[in-house]
Amino acid sequence: MSLALFLGVLLAAMALGMPVAFALLLAAVALMAQLDFFDAQLVAQNMIAGADSFPLMAVPFFLLAGELMNAGGLARRIVALAVACVGHIRGGLGFVTIAAAVVLASLSGSALADTAMLAALLVPMMRTHGYPPAPAAGLVAAGGIIAPVIPPSMPLIILGVSTHLSISQLFLAGLAPGLLMGLALVLCWRWLARDLPVAPLPRTPSRQRLRMLADAAWALALPVIILGGLRGGVFTPTEAAVIAAVYALAVSLLVYRELNPAQLYGVFVRAAKTTALVMFLCAAAQVSSYMITLAELPQQLGDNLAPLLASPRLLMTAIVLLLLAVGMVMDLTPTILILAPVLLPLAQRAGIDPVYFGVMFVLVGSIGLITPPVGTVLNVAAGVARVSLSDTVRGVAPFLLAYGVVLALLVAFPQLITTPARWLH
Repeated sequence: MSLALFLGVLLAAMALGMPVAFALLLAAVALMAQLDFFDAQLVAQNMIAGADSFPLMAVPFFLLAGELMNAGGLARRIVALAVACVGHIRGGLGFVTIAAAVVLASLSGSALADTAMLAALLVPMMRTHGYPPAPAAGLVAAGGIIAPVIPPSMPLIILGVSTHLSISQLFLAGLAPGLLMGLALVLCWRWLARDLPVAPLPRTPSRQRLRMLADAAWALALPVIILGGLRGGVFTPTEAAVIAAVYALAVSLLVYRELNPAQLYGVFVRAAKTTALVMFLCAAAQVSSYMITLAELPQQLGDNLAPLLASPRLLMTAIVLLLLAVGMVMDLTPTILILAPVLLPLAQRAGIDPVYFGVMFVLVGSIGLITPPVGTVLNVAAGVARVSLSDTVRGVAPFLLAYGVVLALLVAFPQLITTPARWLH
């Protein structure tokens, strides 16, 4: 009864157009009323506790770092280097998109920011060279969702905070599946590019490539600094976020000099607005999480899934299918905040590695960002690229199939995540 009440109120509020954070609060209050436990002070205390988290301080700094990289020319140099290296291959601009998506994912950690950036920079270029708009926008959307998986990743930080998992371990474990997603896009695009009526770009001379590599070196050094520092235990993920923001600011102002002090106000305001949305959502989710635990909803869900606990792979398959269905109608952050604390104890009871579960949760939820009808990344790609949503859906379909193969491999062989994570740890 409690589970049905919580889900019913949550889904009904969202269906009426209520923002997810307020829908979560309303669902939590409905549970309080059912349990005869309503206390406004308790709601306020849990909201404060949800936002008052040291690991969550990484979110505003990584968001600020992403804004600084966009405004300061770091992202543009990475795209230019990718064009110089692989633009001459048949379908080269598609491979440029994939390479840029993987590298930018290791800088920003935001699917929406990366998608908007790639759509603005590369889709017009692809149109100019005769690429059909639908697969171009679909590829940009599919590449954008690599960002939540490869560190530094905002969703992995939020999942780590909400489930009390090590964010450093989640970061290191996300590297291999993120690269596997990039490889899947490469193979899928190579197959699609056979029939594209486009001529490859002229080959960039080696000397010019070296100059562009030297120019982009400052941008490429950032993921090395972050991952190297985390791997060596030099700093925590929160400290890494601060370092990323300061580094991006210094490079943008002093090295590339594409960002002037007058532009900083706009950069800080954009980062602050996005941070406010994320933090209020985390605060509201803490109230729901408290009531979910009090109402023993995880135990109720565990009883329903008890027959699957004896088979970890079967349980993981059921969780993947559940998350794919939820991802079609809900964004990634609320999915993490609502379901991750509930499903993780079940996975642990079945003997599933918690870090593996966390990375898989974010990966599957990221795929939901490019599935209709909600598909926030899908909408961003279509809007920025000026391609109709129906054409973008059609263009992203082959890449969804490629990601489906990746999911099947990761469910069948968890070692693809756990083994590289142990090597890096």
